[in-house]
Amino acid sequence: MGRLLRCIALVVALSPPARAAGPRELVVFAASSLREAFEGLGARFEREHPGTKLTLALAGSQDLRTQIEHGAPADVFAAADWTHMRALVTAGLAGPPRTFARNEPVLVVPRDNPAGLRSLGDLPRAKRIVIGAPEVPIGAYTLRILDAASRRYGTGFRSSVEARVVSRELNVRQVLSKVSLGEADAAVVYRTDARSAGQAVEIISIPPELNVVAEYPVAVVQRTNQPALAREFVDLLLSPQGQEALVQAGFQPGKTE
Repeated sequence: MGRLLRCIALVVALSPPARAAGPRELVVFAASSLREAFEGLGARFEREHPGTKLTLALAGSQDLRTQIEHGAPADVFAAADWTHMRALVTAGLAGPPRTFARNEPVLVVPRDNPAGLRSLGDLPRAKRIVIGAPEVPIGAYTLRILDAASRRYGTGFRSSVEARVVSRELNVRQVLSKVSLGEADAAVVYRTDARSAGQAVEIISIPPELNVVAEYPVAVVQRTNQPALAREFVDLLLSPQGQEALVQAGFQPGKTE
């Protein structure tokens, strides 16, 4: 019996100590234009949920959708349009979505404005234009704006602009970067992104009757390992505090009903 107790004691002594449970992680896939707003909201969420780490994955909505379709571990998906969100909902990969914010596309030019642009109608005068790829939300919105502008400025307006496009980028921050660095004369980005560039760019508003409203839906990803926590983050976005933070970042309010 004594020998048995000594063996048990030896096994216990050699066993590694039990590990303390690590922090819960919430992975939020979010459109690139949400960077600053979600960094602030993520920090708030962590403060309000001790022991929780919020990880942001930022990219074009189309890239994030593809990653989720291929099984990437995401808990929440916040997109910059409904096209990619609806695709995930239809595939049974995302729960019921809600619009939590809106945004306004604008024209941006470098601070020195080498092409001398003053309005959307001047855009064909630019020598180098950068836009989002058609599958990217800002790219799809840009094409809708160009179509509307063609009805005002003439049927050749869109083709004249597209003839001056030197690159089509995979997210709005890449579009903005080209103008900020002086590698393009003009681009269409969201107002929130233009604000983030500070003095590097000049903002030219697009006439409301030619513009579109970019809607941002959010949903819990069906394969989440943290369903309750994911719903709480969505609730934060839709709460008065979340809406105020988004407005402070330059977004327009989303639906809160």
